[in-house]
Amino acid sequence: MTDEVQYGLSDTELAAHRTVYAPDAMTGLTAVISGGSGDIGRATAWLFARCGASVVLTGRKIEKIEPVVEALTRNGMKATGEVLNVRDRASVDAFWDRQWQNGGADILINSAGGQFPQAALDFTEKGWNTVIDTNLNGTWNMMQSAARKWRDAGRGGSIVNITVVTRNSLHGVAHTVAARAGVEALSAAVSVEWAPIQVRVNCIAPGLIETEGWKVYPPEARAEYYTGNPMMRAGTTWDIAEACAYLSGPSGRFITGEVLTVDGGGRQWGEVWTTGKPAYFRDGGTK
Repeated sequence: MTDEVQYGLSDTELAAHRTVYAPDAMTGLTAVISGGSGDIGRATAWLFARCGASVVLTGRKIEKIEPVVEALTRNGMKATGEVLNVRDRASVDAFWDRQWQNGGADILINSAGGQFPQAALDFTEKGWNTVIDTNLNGTWNMMQSAARKWRDAGRGGSIVNITVVTRNSLHGVAHTVAARAGVEALSAAVSVEWAPIQVRVNCIAPGLIETEGWKVYPPEARAEYYTGNPMMRAGTTWDIAEACAYLSGPSGRFITGEVLTVDGGGRQWGEVWTTGKPAYFRDGGTK
């Protein structure tokens, strides 16, 4: 049976969604958004473009990128798109070469990534390596290649990496928790190394955010998602987009090496089992 429920925000909703940011808040800036056709990347592209930025969306499939770019340009915004596999370092470097030929960039939002719900005991070597390669190595490829361009050009830049809440509350996706924890540690380390070249590096750790990606998770798990934080609701991709604008834009100019958690308090209280809560925890363990 097909899941008919639609999750996330549509382009029509994103085009009109109320925001705290002024229409000229990002005028003159260029933002590269990896995973630009995904729900978080798409929302971020809409917000940045509505605030005056030129946005460059990247993703693995042109058929997913083109509709987003078309919707943005139809609404009078500056947007382009490119096919890019962040796991392929040669392709990443070639992308940044082309981007610099077109005027460079000011912001990089690393939103590309993916995972699947599964008990850690059942991970295959291929499944583990794919998630680590995309979420950790792919993020690093984009970060380092961009930072080298900023260094060589003698101009600063801002990187925001989208991770997950890596402590306490997210279960059933141990591979992505490991990869994203690596991204957060890496970001903190290079935020110091790259401060002399005026490159800021921060992370945003989303909690329960309603996206189309929810459809890969079991219905019984999704039914309990809304109880996974003390606000008893899901966040939206717009919440993450506005957090990206705050950290990456002028408002975050004195912030680097930080992780901004956007999870409705879930890390402090609650849990999300992407695979459904095991009977051991549901029934109070062994007695």
